[in-house]
Amino acid sequence: MGLPSCVLLLLGLAEALRGAGSSGLLELSLGRFRNVLLNQTNPVEAVIRNIASNVTVVIFQVHAQQNSVVISFDKNPSANSSGTGVDKGLISILRPQQSVCTWYLRSLDANQVLSTAISIPYMEKDPIPGGCNLEFDLEVDPNIYLDYTLVDTHIKFAPANLGYARGANPPACDSGTGQNSRWRLHYDVYQYFLPENNLSEMVLMSHIRKMSEVQSIKANGVKMLTLTTDDKTNVYFSSLPGQGVIYNVIVWDPLWNTSAAYIPVHTYACSFVDLVDNCSSLSKLSTKIFFTVLAVLGLFTCFFGHRFWKTDLFFMGFIITGFFFFVFITRVTGLGYDVRLILTAVAGIIGGLLLVASWWRFGSVLLCMLLIGLVLGFLFSSVVFFTPLGDYRVFRDDVVFWVTFSSVALMIPVLFVGCPRILNLLACGIVGSYSVVLAIACYVYTSLAYITVDLLRRILNDYFSRAYTNVPFQTNDFIILAVWIMLALSGVTVQLRRERSEVPFPPHPYLIWKRERERRSTNILDPSHHIRPLRERIHSKLLQIKELFQKEQPAGERTPLLL
Repeated sequence: MGLPSCVLLLLGLAEALRGAGSSGLLELSLGRFRNVLLNQTNPVEAVIRNIASNVTVVIFQVHAQQNSVVISFDKNPSANSSGTGVDKGLISILRPQQSVCTWYLRSLDANQVLSTAISIPYMEKDPIPGGCNLEFDLEVDPNIYLDYTLVDTHIKFAPANLGYARGANPPACDSGTGQNSRWRLHYDVYQYFLPENNLSEMVLMSHIRKMSEVQSIKANGVKMLTLTTDDKTNVYFSSLPGQGVIYNVIVWDPLWNTSAAYIPVHTYACSFVDLVDNCSSLSKLSTKIFFTVLAVLGLFTCFFGHRFWKTDLFFMGFIITGFFFFVFITRVTGLGYDVRLILTAVAGIIGGLLLVASWWRFGSVLLCMLLIGLVLGFLFSSVVFFTPLGDYRVFRDDVVFWVTFSSVALMIPVLFVGCPRILNLLACGIVGSYSVVLAIACYVYTSLAYITVDLLRRILNDYFSRAYTNVPFQTNDFIILAVWIMLALSGVTVQLRRERSEVPFPPHPYLIWKRERERRSTNILDPSHHIRPLRERIHSKLLQIKELFQKEQPAGERTPLLL
């Protein structure tokens, strides 16, 4: 943790200690955040006084990083009057003349938990988040419910209702679908990324404030989509293990042009408590070894691939075979990740050697360049769909996506069919340098790894097409992108200058071997003509080795003397 995070943590703890004194009373003001330390045994009573008469609804929320907290209307919480989680809140519908609201907070953990709390007021024309809840325990539930896997993150929330005055009856949720009902409401889903490689509590606390109120959400978050009441109130996103993400929803009433925010929810798509593969050490050792070795080979290919043509073929064959083999065994077997990665490495080596052997036997430059062009086209197409273009709704359809993806990938070998050397130089530089990016991603978080990871997820998971794949692009990513571009340009330039006076590709090795063999067999003046066959030479060598292990005979007379 860097110095700024430590300072923030100390300031937050000091504020938390001031916020809730020994009496366990937390005095709040509307719209202001307060940090508070919670424990399991002594609930904290949060109170807001002097609420204005034009306020009809108050949403009270509390956030912690990893330990669940309990928020309730009563000291003894019940299922329909409380919520439990790391991002939870309650909504208080104010009665006429009511000017004070009270809630109770405690943690589920025996240790003290640092949390931050805020209460946000809304008026009678503002929509009420979760006002038409039919799924969850609370009667009015403004919470967003989040669950995640290593592949995708799922959020869902209860539909909102129209606002109403104090003391009035709430509008019916199922009274029709006209413009005078809740069906006119729209829901804007926002996403916000925390700083990369930062798991600090206080960093989360300071940034979640930016995603709690309507205006700050619009100013800081990225609007991912808009839902109408006809749509299901659940959304899927691509998971980014180790990267903090905050989600929130703004419900908008187009008739009154008023809005209200749900309670923000955050995730790192990983566990803080697991001993292995936790948020601090996500990459497995096998992954680091695999991609580090691949990066060394890729870096060599980036600068010397065209001159060392067989190494270039081996590298590209390894990528093609390894990728499709990993997809195959993941789809059809239940093997563990480490076993699959080892088998993928073996299959990649075999595939690379087979491509080299096929070149040696058949010498087809066209076939080799087609495969190399497809590798470059595959990466180029992945980059295209890594941009916001990939989140367009039309590409939710698998047929549209794969037809478009394949067309873009095939465009590369088609465009360069007349200049195969340039194609190979570009493939060596771009693909070889990207392998370095993947190796860096094993040690430091970078969103550039998801250029290919998200595509692999779509191949392996039938429902990944529904997930939005937006990723952060922060300082680390700009630095690594610059490294990638620099390596690619340097590799292509160095090889282009070195190879400009050379033949485009080496001659067919099998034909050269046959020509040499015929020449040696017909030209008796060639010294190689008098070289014994390989079988005799091997036999002679074995006899020499055998003599080394024979027992030496004693010197002198070896026959008896004649009498």
